[in-house]
Amino acid sequence: MITFPNAKINLGLNIVSKREDGYHNIESCFYPIPRHDSLEVIEAASFAFHSYGLDIPGDATSNLCVKAYELIKADFDIPPVEIHLLKTIPMGAGLGGGSADGAFTLKMLNNLFRLELSDSQLETYCLKLGSDCPFFIKNLPAIATGRGEHLQPIDLDLSGYYLAIYNPGIHVSTKEAYAGVTPRKAKISISNFINTPIQEWKDKLVNDFESSIFPNHPEIEQLKREMYDAGAIYASMTGSGSTVFGLFEEVVEMNGWKVVEL
Repeated sequence: MITFPNAKINLGLNIVSKREDGYHNIESCFYPIPRHDSLEVIEAASFAFHSYGLDIPGDATSNLCVKAYELIKADFDIPPVEIHLLKTIPMGAGLGGGSADGAFTLKMLNNLFRLELSDSQLETYCLKLGSDCPFFIKNLPAIATGRGEHLQPIDLDLSGYYLAIYNPGIHVSTKEAYAGVTPRKAKISISNFINTPIQEWKDKLVNDFESSIFPNHPEIEQLKREMYDAGAIYASMTGSGSTVFGLFEEVVEMNGWKVVEL
């Protein structure tokens, strides 16, 4: 069984408050995009995990695909599997690629072994993997609150626009991203603003992490400027960085930018 976990972008990201458990409450719009890894899960004599493509830092036991299998194995008598992951979505880039891989592994195990887990049950497993993992179960545009696990589906369709996306190869740690952010109630609620015309998003639909990341990495801020200079109607860093994206009404060609029609 093979599938293609996709990335997501953040359309606005408000850091609202710090929680007693050490996490932060956020508000953001998660939007799935057609940038994919490849993931295969097959029954095997013994468990094995193989990765290809981009190098994944850390030990294989910390990979979310492996952790997803272990979560299901702990509750169900499923046989060993081999997991093959072709990694093309950059890591530490704000695109949620690792979270997507973990969530899609759960969905594949559910289908492969006919476990009949509901979306709600799969989302509960996902939350044990990471705050934004539950989004990739339904994989539809949603307003995310809490740690990112509370999802309210929204009617947002960007089809017909072109998405330019570029990752400058800068790894931004979560610690670095939050170090310069002061949680506060946002002036503009994303859930109330997201359905306004895209032409009104610039300077209003903001990512709070930009104020923390741009001073440390001015080349990321410069990339956002280049998106606007090239004609983007909206551009932003996604997540905690370092990927920057722009929405265009026409195809744009810039060196190194990946451009897809939404």
